[in-house]
Amino acid sequence: VDLVESGGGLVQPGGSLRLSCAASGSIFSIDVMGWYRQAPGKQRELVAAVTSTGSTNYADSVKGRFTISRDNAKNTVYLQMNSLKPEDTAVYYCNVDSLFVVAGLGTRGPYDYWGQGTQVTVSS
Repeated sequence: VDLVESGGGLVQPGGSLRLSCAASGSIFSIDVMGWYRQAPGKQRELVAAVTSTGSTNYADSVKGRFTISRDNAKNTVYLQMNSLKPEDTAVYYCNVDSLFVVAGLGTRGPYDYWGQGTQVTVSS
C-alpha cells in the first residue's frame, strides 16, 4: 500500500491550502483516514480524522477553520485549510488506520500506514 500526499506549500496568514492523500494498492477497506502534524521541537499531533461512515474529529485549534473529507471510492482523504495562521506551520502527515487488504479469497489486516509528510508554511 502506498500513500501519496500533495498540496503543501507556502501561504500567507489568512490564506488557504488543500491537502490530498491517496492510498493505492490491493485495498479492501479503510476505517479511519486522518491528518497529523508535527512542528519543529513538538510532538506529532492529530489535526483531523474521518471514519468510513463520515464521522469526523478535529483538534480544538483547527475547529471552524479546517475541514476533512474523504472519497471512499478513491481511497483519498482531503484537508481543506482556511484562515491559516503561522502556528499552523508544520509537516503534515496522512495516516490510514485499520486498513484491510485483499488477500486471496479473503482479507488481511488491520494495518496502519503513514504518508511521507508535506510541509505547510504560513508566513508573510
